[in-house]
Amino acid sequence: MTANYEIKDQKMLVTKVRTVFNFLNHSMSMQYLIDPRIQSLIPIALYSILILGAARLVLDSLKINQSYVLRLYGMPHGGRSRLPVVVLPEDRIEDDCNVFEGNWVWDNVSYPLYEEENCPYLVKQTTCHKNGRPDSFYKNWRWQPNGCNLPRFKALKLLHMLRDKRMMFIGDSLQRGQFESMICLIQSVIPEGKKSLQRVPPMKIFKIEEFNASIEYYWAPFIVESISDHATHHTVHKRMVRLDSINNHGKHWKGVDILVFESYVWWMHKPLINATYGSPHHVKEYNVTTAYKLALETWANWLESNIKPLTQKVFFMSMSPTHLWSWEWKPGSNENCFNESYPIQGPYWGTGSNLEIMKIIHDGLQVLKIDVTLLNITQLSEYRKDAHTSVYGERKGKLLTKEQRANPKDFADCIHWCLPGVPDAWNEILYAYLLKGYQNFS
Repeated sequence: MTANYEIKDQKMLVTKVRTVFNFLNHSMSMQYLIDPRIQSLIPIALYSILILGAARLVLDSLKINQSYVLRLYGMPHGGRSRLPVVVLPEDRIEDDCNVFEGNWVWDNVSYPLYEEENCPYLVKQTTCHKNGRPDSFYKNWRWQPNGCNLPRFKALKLLHMLRDKRMMFIGDSLQRGQFESMICLIQSVIPEGKKSLQRVPPMKIFKIEEFNASIEYYWAPFIVESISDHATHHTVHKRMVRLDSINNHGKHWKGVDILVFESYVWWMHKPLINATYGSPHHVKEYNVTTAYKLALETWANWLESNIKPLTQKVFFMSMSPTHLWSWEWKPGSNENCFNESYPIQGPYWGTGSNLEIMKIIHDGLQVLKIDVTLLNITQLSEYRKDAHTSVYGERKGKLLTKEQRANPKDFADCIHWCLPGVPDAWNEILYAYLLKGYQNFS
């Protein structure tokens, strides 16, 4: 339909220009009837009219055709300018820079990147300061890669990268924390009335009106389907996974421009897990690592059948570590992450991070026919024993009671993270990788 209108408009333009030329020729042929003193001025006047008229016709044609030239250079219909994503020298990450190796640097000048009380989108599970945590040191550590720098997070630049796009975080409550972190990192630059958060279980959708963009979260703790897929009423202890079923989830992921997956903690409740594979009615116990590998293969098959590599980006977050046993970093102790205020210094890898699972992820991504970027945040997060919600979070949807807080051995949460905090660093790294996609065009 658009092509037909453009052909008609071009014919109209040609007809109008031809009319002007006919008028010019006729006028020139009539010069002998006009006073000789002004005959010399007629060609100049007529050609001026011709040039102005033709220019006006061209501009009218561009307007009628919704300006192909302007669309080509990024000006969408309606007049709203699409500013280019400019990658400055300080935004660039060299190919030999490993952003996942480094250390945490104290920085109480530029960090945190936002304050808890200024972000209304956080859930009670992550608002440690509001929930009574007495120290705030966990907010002021900056991740510093060895030999290079992460680009400073710029909310407006990210919004320009997200214009007319959807970004979706997929996984469990740890992934929800990263989703909330991302919203808090950008929401302050969006005017009131131009942003909204909708809860459409199993999803949360944050919309940015001016950019026709959304940042979304999708609850899928195992990535593949399970009996724990209800967003709020899900079983924790009686877990059963459908290792070869993913389409019920996948239909919500189709067409999403940026997909960020994560799945680990829910697999690690016990060494064995109930699951089905092949027949949905035949449940049996699988070794967790075997089950995880089968689930990752199902996910990989879905990606290869549904992802368009030229227009969609896929990321996979490596495991978020736990700090359940203090003897790992403090030999001889018998505690957990409670009352910890400083990161671990030096080499450290806790038993809560399963190296076999890590290898399964690495090997699975290597054989994929499409590119999936692994964001290996495990080691950098391993150092942060101080940044968990501990007794300043929720259990079963309710804040801990005074009696429960007095018993951190049983009730401290050494899995989830306070915000602002460690998930902000994950998003800084994600932001850096998104910028990489623009480096070749600037």
